[in-house]
Amino acid sequence: MPPRSRVRDAAAAAAAAAAAAAAAAAADSGSGSGSDLESGSGSGSAVVGRARTRQRVIEAAADLLAREGRDAVTTRAVAVAAGLQPPAIYRLFGDKEGLLEAVAEHGFATFLAAKRVDPDPQDLIEDLRAGWDLAVEFGLANPALYTLMYSEPTRVASPAFKAGMEILMGRIRRLAAGGRLRVDEELAATLIHATARGAVLTWLSLPEDRRNPALLTILRESMVAAVTNEEPAVQDAGPAGAARALRATLPEQTILSGAEQHLLREWLDRLASDG
Repeated sequence: MPPRSRVRDAAAAAAAAAAAAAAAAAADSGSGSGSDLESGSGSGSAVVGRARTRQRVIEAAADLLAREGRDAVTTRAVAVAAGLQPPAIYRLFGDKEGLLEAVAEHGFATFLAAKRVDPDPQDLIEDLRAGWDLAVEFGLANPALYTLMYSEPTRVASPAFKAGMEILMGRIRRLAAGGRLRVDEELAATLIHATARGAVLTWLSLPEDRRNPALLTILRESMVAAVTNEEPAVQDAGPAGAARALRATLPEQTILSGAEQHLLREWLDRLASDG
């Protein structure tokens, strides 16, 4: 089953993450002057010009990556594609690795913009499937970029990656609050990520004539079975499911003091871990 297309604008989160990353990079990269950086007459216009040039370089590098692979992304080739002199790449990004980091962040922001956020889905399990499908679809549509994004563990510090994780954790918390979460929230997030990445990288590693769509369906449904209960756990006699559900909704109530909430959360963690 090819992943279903659910590309929607996820709004302000993507724009904020991309803008924050661009602003931070522009500020960190120094004052740098010269026509190849499109510097303006005032400091404000210089920063804007630098940010635009930086974005143009990132897009040129991403295009080279998509068309010719990672080895083609050299500072000289990117500079030519962006209409700049090679030294400008070093002034903007420090070195090639800095440029690749920026391209990876661009990838996370692009993926974040495609996420569909439904704060109150009718079917929690179907919402989980849709999110997983979207992640896999993005990886299959952007193989070189996806591999770059997940090739270095340090990239989990990306602002857009963190914003995307918040969307995923929101899905997981809704499952927990509905009594549908079988495992701890952090473990659920790890399982969802691991199966999606594994699906993409395994699919890409196979010859085209061996790419069976059933692989994606089976991996997705294995993830769903590992992470969720078929029926709400709060209907069961055991305390673990109810503890997870209560823990997920605990931050929304204001009756308990901070110390009381902390103590109750410890108890709920212990109860949930027994399930």
